[in-house]
Amino acid sequence: MVQPIPKPEELEPIERASRDELAALQLKRLKWSLRHAYENVPHYRRAFDAAGVHPEDLKQLSDLARFPTTSKTDLRDNYPFGLFAVPKDKVVRVHASSGTTGKPTVVGYTAGDIDTWAHVTARSIRAAGGRPGDTLHNAFGYGLFTGGLGIHYGAERLGCMVVPMSGGQTEKQVQLIRDFEPSIIMVTPSYMLNLIDEMARQGMDPAQSSLKVGIFGAEPWSQGMRAEIERRAGIEAVDIYGLSEMMGPGVACECIESRDGPTIWEDHFYPEIIDPVTGEVLPDGSEGELVFTSLSKEAMPMIRYRTRDLTSLLPPGARSMRRLAKITGRSDDMLIIRGVNVFPSQVEELILAIPRLSGQYQLTVSREGHMDSLSVSVEARSEICASLTDSDRQQLARELQHRVKTIVGVTTAVNVVNAGAIMTTATGKAKRVVDLRAMN
Repeated sequence: MVQPIPKPEELEPIERASRDELAALQLKRLKWSLRHAYENVPHYRRAFDAAGVHPEDLKQLSDLARFPTTSKTDLRDNYPFGLFAVPKDKVVRVHASSGTTGKPTVVGYTAGDIDTWAHVTARSIRAAGGRPGDTLHNAFGYGLFTGGLGIHYGAERLGCMVVPMSGGQTEKQVQLIRDFEPSIIMVTPSYMLNLIDEMARQGMDPAQSSLKVGIFGAEPWSQGMRAEIERRAGIEAVDIYGLSEMMGPGVACECIESRDGPTIWEDHFYPEIIDPVTGEVLPDGSEGELVFTSLSKEAMPMIRYRTRDLTSLLPPGARSMRRLAKITGRSDDMLIIRGVNVFPSQVEELILAIPRLSGQYQLTVSREGHMDSLSVSVEARSEICASLTDSDRQQLARELQHRVKTIVGVTTAVNVVNAGAIMTTATGKAKRVVDLRAMN
């Protein structure tokens, strides 16, 4: 049984440290990380020298703004191992992105990095309500994707019994949830909706399963989707945040007692918010692009890595460290349709406001002549698909069309399809946007 609320004395000292204590640790580790990168990674030496800065110039945390940012392009330009700060014989594992555009991005880990990763992921699962002895169903993909193994090591470090299911095999996933009775599931939120549909198809009441907590991440998801999952599955849905360039899952996680945005583990990852156009550092509370600097990574330090996630930094809540606001989109996948800025999360909120539609959808951008057009495919709820007539589908399509036009300001074509018609990727992530413009 999950014990959701820890006692203060059960927290690590750093989780309840003062801001001054935390800042002192951050400054010490940041100085080390900048020096480590500069002395051991030719890319960083060149970038720092070109910007006219040196690690010794960091006297206080705000001085970090003087240093250059790192982008995904830098990782691809240094493919595969050009950003490693240690010899290859000290690297015990590599992970890589799927490489859907250009070269994949490769990240490396020393044994010390793996230990740190397990620690922060265990801390995340504990913050989300997990305890030693819990059974945890891990449906994140194993392999080059960081999700499966990152969660696995953290859950074992915490003392959970891990079911290493990985992604896919939806029917078997449900069977094992029924037979093994896990109290925690970790998976992408979009795939959780597939599991809920499959439970219903097998005659189970999803709200009566053994699951108590779902820890969801690897893709943006709205408060509407959180409410949808909680209502249908009868669980508490918690947001975990991570990215492979920084470590993997476990960079930040919501606390079960507050569920008010993921707490960033600032003793290992230093966050900034910048203006995505000018690069100016913005004050806490301002929305902009999230930038992270690693404070303890040995194999592959990341200095001011531009995540492209749009969010803001919130004050500390249940822990002493700052929180992330809900990610509203990405600075590099914002769609501009006939002069209107469109984020997939905007459309998702409108879809989830229509009771007969599910949270599974896909946006397709194409070009008609010289004008861009947007179409939306969205799944109907599994329990009503058999009874939906063509007239019902057309009415639902018109309703969503009207909402998107009224709220977002763009005209869309809408196609209401059956549950399961919109495919997810091998790692369980929903492919939310298909851009066909380059093909026209």
